[in-house]
Amino acid sequence: MTKTQLVVIGAGPGGYAAAFLAADKGMNVTLIDKEKNPGGVCLYRGCIPSKALLHISKLISEAAESHKWGVTFGKPKIDLDKIRQHKNNVVLKLTNGTGQLAKQRKINYIQGTAKFLNSETVQVIDVDENEQNIFFENAILATGSVPSTVPGLSIKSDKIWDSTSALNLETIPGRLLVIGGGYIGLELGSVYASLGSKVTVVEMMPYLLPGADQDLVRVLHKSLESKFEKIYLNTKVISFDEVKDKIKIKFDGEGIENPEQNFDRVLISVGRKPITDGLGLEKTKVKLTKRGFVEIDNKCQTSDPKIFAIGDIVGGAMLAHKASAEGKVAVEAILGHKVAFEPNAIPAVVFTDPEIAWAGLTESEAKEKGIKVEVARFPWAASGRATTIDRNDGLTKLLIDPATQRILGMGIVGAGAGEMISEGVLAIEMSALAKDIALSIHPHPTLSETVMESAEIFFGESTHLYRPKRK
Repeated sequence: MTKTQLVVIGAGPGGYAAAFLAADKGMNVTLIDKEKNPGGVCLYRGCIPSKALLHISKLISEAAESHKWGVTFGKPKIDLDKIRQHKNNVVLKLTNGTGQLAKQRKINYIQGTAKFLNSETVQVIDVDENEQNIFFENAILATGSVPSTVPGLSIKSDKIWDSTSALNLETIPGRLLVIGGGYIGLELGSVYASLGSKVTVVEMMPYLLPGADQDLVRVLHKSLESKFEKIYLNTKVISFDEVKDKIKIKFDGEGIENPEQNFDRVLISVGRKPITDGLGLEKTKVKLTKRGFVEIDNKCQTSDPKIFAIGDIVGGAMLAHKASAEGKVAVEAILGHKVAFEPNAIPAVVFTDPEIAWAGLTESEAKEKGIKVEVARFPWAASGRATTIDRNDGLTKLLIDPATQRILGMGIVGAGAGEMISEGVLAIEMSALAKDIALSIHPHPTLSETVMESAEIFFGESTHLYRPKRK
């Protein structure tokens, strides 16, 4: 039996961040994952490959618009093999990098699967079917999640995609239906629309991106209407069948002229569910919630004192950076340090065009919870930098406590919003005041100025937008 101080099951952004920190702290670490190198869904089949494709999508979109500025390009020639190879090269470069980092830290990396035999032993079967038992002092579960399916709707067909198969770029469908108006569906829908597909999105809720600030979503929705064939809200898919070389869809919703339509491919993007099956959790003291997530406390410790859990399997925001932060908290807790996972702001970014990003309290949350806030909005129509790049379709907003003037939330929609939101995260975590941001000199001309001017609007002192002073 092999012994290790810490065994980490799952090498995604949460698992490998935890393993790397533990090794940096001097612990003996074993890291187990099905893939050849650390990376998880994020690097192999999620965040990274999708962003590589979204960058190409943005280039195509900008080239199509450039005639307005006096530069005309010909119709783009799509080489799907080269695009796919570029995406794969990005993934290979980054996962090879994480593999090297694991070796440099002398982590015992095992490509394989693991399950608990009890609260201090895991059975590991590697890629060559070799079996070994590992005795651990502590364990961190970081197995992630998989795409959810549509309840009651299931047919086996290579024309039905999930996010993983959509990223394979097997073909550019003439008509693509995206079931689910969340960030994954909208991002991948944007990619295929730029490559030439006629994209339809169907969402059962009355708006896209449920849970996001609708002030921001309205801007994105308007942009997507010009790129997608149709966007159906308050609408469900009640059946789909394979008919010859098409997928026949039947819709149930308001204002649909044609409730039965044919599509070349269907992308199901209705969320994700935690991976907890096959882990042998029943042989430990670990407890699951009614929704199937692992129960943890604010130290990421499960009901089994030796076992911690992080990332998608514990619920909350299913985001790579949240998993990484939890992984670091778990390691510090294992080492006996005084620590807790209690962030005031976990940023979220939707990498569409325009991008949407938010952190901290949203306006809808404030209304639901009865929290008094003052909202300061700065439209990008008043931004010099936004005008120079012809992107006046943006908006920056701050949610401010009217009594203390603390920054409680920030939301941005516009080009590069994801790169700008971190200022809001820092402001919220540091309990910054609106005056702190207003007095912090921002470079001109930049989009980041819109954050400063949003704070200035709160005081009625924005240089580029008039608003009467606060009384």
